[in-house]
Amino acid sequence: SNQVHQSPASLYKNQGKSAKTECSHSISSYNRILWYKQSNYRELVFLGYMLLKAGYPEAGFDIEGDANAGGTSTLTINQLTPNSSAVYYCAASLHSASDLLSALQKPPPWCTVD
Repeated sequence: SNQVHQSPASLYKNQGKSAKTECSHSISSYNRILWYKQSNYRELVFLGYMLLKAGYPEAGFDIEGDANAGGTSTLTINQLTPNSSAVYYCAASLHSASDLLSALQKPPPWCTVD
C-alpha cells in the first residue's frame, strides 16, 4: 500500500543541539519529499524539499537522502532554540519533467525569491 512514514514520533533535545527526523514512503512513482513545520497550531511553514537525491532546504535546516520510493529523507534542525519547538511534517509527491520546465521559467508559488 502507498504510505508515508515519519520517525521518531516525538523528540526532545536541549537548546543549541541539533535534531533529526526521518521520512520514508512507498509510493513507486513519487520522487519528492517536502518538509513543513507547524508551531502553536498555526499555519504550516515550508522548510524545503528533497528531489531524488538532492536536498533544497531553507536556511537553518539540512535535508538529505533519496526521495524515490523506498528511500528516505532526513530533516536536520540545526542549533535548536525555543522557536524550534513545533510539529514537523513530511509529505511525498510526484515531480515531473513538466514541473521542472515551469520551475526553470518561473518560481513555483511556494518558493520565495530574495
